[in-house]
Amino acid sequence: MNWSRFLAILIKEFRQIRRDRLTFAMMVAVPIMQLILFGFAINTDPKHLPIAAVIADESEFSRSLIAGLENSGYFRILHRPRSEAEANSLLDAGKVQFVLVIPTDFSRRLIRGEHPAVLLAADGTDPAASGNAIAALDNISRQALSRNATGTLSGLRPTEMPFEIRVQRRYNPEGLSRYNIVPGLLGVILTMTMIMMTALAMTRERERGTMENLLATPARPFEVMIGKIAPYILIGYVQVAVILAAGRLLLDVPMLGSLALLSAALVVFMAANLAVGFTFSTIAKNQLQAMQLTFFFFLPSMLLSGFMFPFRGMPVWAQAIGEVLPLTHFLRIVRGILLKGNGFTEIAPNLWPIGAFMLIAGMIALARYHQTLD
Repeated sequence: MNWSRFLAILIKEFRQIRRDRLTFAMMVAVPIMQLILFGFAINTDPKHLPIAAVIADESEFSRSLIAGLENSGYFRILHRPRSEAEANSLLDAGKVQFVLVIPTDFSRRLIRGEHPAVLLAADGTDPAASGNAIAALDNISRQALSRNATGTLSGLRPTEMPFEIRVQRRYNPEGLSRYNIVPGLLGVILTMTMIMMTALAMTRERERGTMENLLATPARPFEVMIGKIAPYILIGYVQVAVILAAGRLLLDVPMLGSLALLSAALVVFMAANLAVGFTFSTIAKNQLQAMQLTFFFFLPSMLLSGFMFPFRGMPVWAQAIGEVLPLTHFLRIVRGILLKGNGFTEIAPNLWPIGAFMLIAGMIALARYHQTLD
């Protein structure tokens, strides 16, 4: 062991790290980002879940039930539709997590001791999002009317259930996690592969010395970007076909909606991610840096999109960041099409944010590519 040679190599490596500022920044930023996300943003017990309440019996008992649900911390009444059909459309669009229906004869049957039934329809596409709230319903039902059960109504005190809350888990009655995970894998895998492959394709040109040849051609920046992106869109469709086939044949995942509509949404989603990868390729000086930038974008996309943890369980600032990410909106689209049978009207509110992100990312990529030309 020659210590002078060892020290020479050691000093050389430290100098190399100092020159590679992007890699050093990733080494510092990624642990900090993980600490912030897992420490403050991730929550497996969502609270204040939105409800659309259809109240056909405006009585003191109905108001006490609503107050009991909201005071539990798990539920928040956001909509008061006039009909159950209107409430179901809100559930189909993903604007609410639950639909509560109180029938017209609720108070009359309650006073008679007939144990009336109240319907609570839950969006079962993400079982983890509503599991704890549904588990708390038994205690809420026992305590909700205790304040009203006085005098002649004392027999309604919660020694037993004064009424029944019938829970319907829509779109996933058995609460199978694979119904939620398999559609989500489409977005997660496409996000990782589309960004990584595009970023590596451009940096590979630079490392091999063929970038100069590409710049010497009469091809314009937009033509270069489209030419680099188009092959990976075809590869993305191959990945989607494999995942959907395996999900249907091996895991029996339902596919209720239009696959043609899903294919159209996939073009926008893949183009958005490929534009991000193209932008990263103009920033990275080598393939290692391209991989690091890909991971830096992929980690918050996976954690804040609702794939691993319930989206509504995150704090407001984390949801605001998640709303910017294309994966968040695509997960709602793909789960809505496959599990709910959604059409264009239901997915449009989540499709245009992906399109806007694609346009912004594409303009940034073109601007960065012009700088590379200079």
